Amino acid sequence: MHSWRLSYCLIVLIVFVTLFTIFEIQIVDLRDKNAHLEQLVFRVQTQADNQIEVEDTDENLVVIYNRVPKTGSTSFVGVAYELCKRNKFHVLHINITANMHVLSLPNQYKFVRNITRWTDMKPALYHGHMAFLDFARLGAAEKPLYINIVRKPLDRLVSYYYFLRYGDNFRPTLIRRKHGDKMTFDECVEKGQSDCEPSNMWLQIPFFCGHSAECWKPGNKWALERAKENLLNNYLLVGITEQMEDFIMVLEATLPRIFRGATEHYMKSNKSHLRQTVQKNIPSAMTVAKIQQSAIWRMENELYEFAVQQFNFIKKRTLLGPGEKIQSYMYEKIRPK
Repeated sequence: MHSWRLSYCLIVLIVFVTLFTIFEIQIVDLRDKNAHLEQLVFRVQTQADNQIEVEDTDENLVVIYNRVPKTGSTSFVGVAYELCKRNKFHVLHINITANMHVLSLPNQYKFVRNITRWTDMKPALYHGHMAFLDFARLGAAEKPLYINIVRKPLDRLVSYYYFLRYGDNFRPTLIRRKHGDKMTFDECVEKGQSDCEPSNMWLQIPFFCGHSAECWKPGNKWALERAKENLLNNYLLVGITEQMEDFIMVLEATLPRIFRGATEHYMKSNKSHLRQTVQKNIPSAMTVAKIQQSAIWRMENELYEFAVQQFNFIKKRTLLGPGEKIQSYMYEKIRPK
């Protein structure tokens, strides 16, 4: 009888220990699931907060395209004007007296205040032929995103030379300043005329350098270094005229709030190349060699090559090649839980 009671107590004890162990395992499992659930909820809330923040930021987006003349800027801006109504943003042209590229100090201050506080116009793309303007120097808490396009310096100069004489197909009836002058660019260089002097190439460097007096001194080494520094640190993207389609593709991938659908529009629209010089003769090898001997060409070309290197670096990591996977990122190991 005693043996039976002992066996019974032993069985009850084993059952109790087993049930207790199962119960403990279930509690631990429940705690793990609850912790995992809390982490998931935290991630979802974080993503939602981030999405709201991104959306709010995009609605206040301001992009400035301080376009360098004769780099394909009219064609690019034409895409923006075509998309602005569909994508619900504003495009505004900055028209400066007498086509000046530098603003007076009072206008710099007012321009910065106007752009940062004009909420009714946001999101917005501003464009105009003006030098880079440092918003932080003028006390602005918010900085716009700068974009631009550069072109081979001699190609840009030759295009501008013939543009002043023959106009373009954008406004064919407009009489240009040098209308009637039939002198070719080769003849101009041979005769040493002022319209084809290398100093006329000094434009892309000061546009990126900014509003400092040193920026506008042709051949100034400091201006070149400042231009490269600004291009690298103060521009979201600087494209290349010869790679306009890729420039638009990168912008669409980066700023879809404004440029959604831009690539398709540029590729399919008959307005992709709005402004083309009516007549343009390619300079001879002798002319090219003579121009390339100048220090100004070498400096402008250095900036151009620097921009090409930076753009290709960004493009390679933004646009997918055959068989390449889309880059993504996520947040993990978030503490505290």
